[in-house]
Amino acid sequence: MPAAKISQKVYWDSVAPVKTFTLEPNFALIEKFTGRESFVLDYGCGYGRTLDKLYRAGYKNTLGLDFSGAMIRRGKMLFPHLQLKKTDGRHTNLPDASVDMVLLFALLTCVVEDDVQQELMAEFKRILKPGGMVYVMDFLLNEDERNQKRYKAFEKKYGVYGVFELPEGAVLRHYDEGTVQKLMKDFRILHFETTRNKTMNGHYSKGFSLLAKK
Repeated sequence: MPAAKISQKVYWDSVAPVKTFTLEPNFALIEKFTGRESFVLDYGCGYGRTLDKLYRAGYKNTLGLDFSGAMIRRGKMLFPHLQLKKTDGRHTNLPDASVDMVLLFALLTCVVEDDVQQELMAEFKRILKPGGMVYVMDFLLNEDERNQKRYKAFEKKYGVYGVFELPEGAVLRHYDEGTVQKLMKDFRILHFETTRNKTMNGHYSKGFSLLAKK
């Protein structure tokens, strides 16, 4: 794929002080498959909002990783009780079979390249314990005129229907369900439901919630 107008890292660093993320974890799903002593990794944690909710629900053994240093700095200021670290965006630097659950909340929408997605899923498979879980919440393709217009406008540039640019420079992606299923080919999907998610810019989009087992 061609390079974005600005690098994704530059974009997320620039908006780190002002963006508010909106996806809400389903605690019933988390509690069904992981105890409060479980080690939970939030990959693409942003400023740690989701991990703070988990912390307040009794999950103290957590780690948040994000490639935006500015997001991590904001998170450490807001939630000094959390363990938040900067990553290179492709690796976790965690031992094999060391994690009970990986959270991927609006991560795939920010990783538009197929090869990078596949690398990440292989990394998550590596670090998860046998029977470990992946919990994904993200965005699906929409049929409204606004979204279809931007999907078509950028399809030729990126070679994928569903990838689009925001005016401020971010490159994002919405998915069809088939692509999501392929990404999870090395996991057993236990739960899948479609949702209606609020985006960070205040719009609403079709989305999904997925729980899969290694």
